[in-house]
Amino acid sequence: MRELTKDKLKVKIFNTRLEMGIGAAKTISEKISALLENQEYINIVFAAAPSQNEFLDSFSKSNVAWNRINAFHMDEYVGLDEKAPQLFGNYLKNRIFGKVDFREVHYINGNTGDSEQECKRYTELMAHYPTDIVMLGIGENTHLAFNDPHVANFNDPKVVKVVNLDEKNRHQQVDPKDDVCFNTIEEVPTHAITLTIPTLFKSKHAYAIAPGKNKADAIYHTLNKQIQEKYPSTILRKHPDAILYIDKDSGAKV
Repeated sequence: MRELTKDKLKVKIFNTRLEMGIGAAKTISEKISALLENQEYINIVFAAAPSQNEFLDSFSKSNVAWNRINAFHMDEYVGLDEKAPQLFGNYLKNRIFGKVDFREVHYINGNTGDSEQECKRYTELMAHYPTDIVMLGIGENTHLAFNDPHVANFNDPKVVKVVNLDEKNRHQQVDPKDDVCFNTIEEVPTHAITLTIPTLFKSKHAYAIAPGKNKADAIYHTLNKQIQEKYPSTILRKHPDAILYIDKDSGAKV
């Protein structure tokens, strides 16, 4: 493993996805234990994507006080069947929310029929449970959560909002070089609910996990482009306590 720093962002590069996942889980578990020495409970926002598989597998086996953690997630498709495996809530339930005994788990519901009201509900939750730790993925277009470049706003007045998904993001879900989530582009939803960039950024501690060859360009842009909304993940370089975990494939251009 090698390390570097870009502006305020610490970067840890591992040889394999498995080593990366284990390393991230260890660091985050230690941070949780340290926070719980001074807090009754902590609030964590999770990302849902195949890029998180190795990390979540290792993290779910960590020896932490799960019953003192409130769990949230950062985005959700609008309009998918509630049993659809592609729903991020279902992914997280299978990977971690349903595996350990959290204090509370708060799902985003993209099937209420009133997405704006759901944004309001989750906004109130974010206010009541200020985020201590956020675990992020980085999209091929450098999106954070569903803040694609065309809707990303570093000064967004909203806490949670409805967005339309850009075409590169949607096609990524059926690209055979990626972890395929949908069979055809027609199956991929056009809208989603997402925590905004300022909401994610307000977390006291941020950990971004982004392995794989398909993320090499995104990681290059994250670390080398001017900090701007065209490349949403560049904002991580301003966070006071953020670590980026990548493997040798996603770090190939670093």
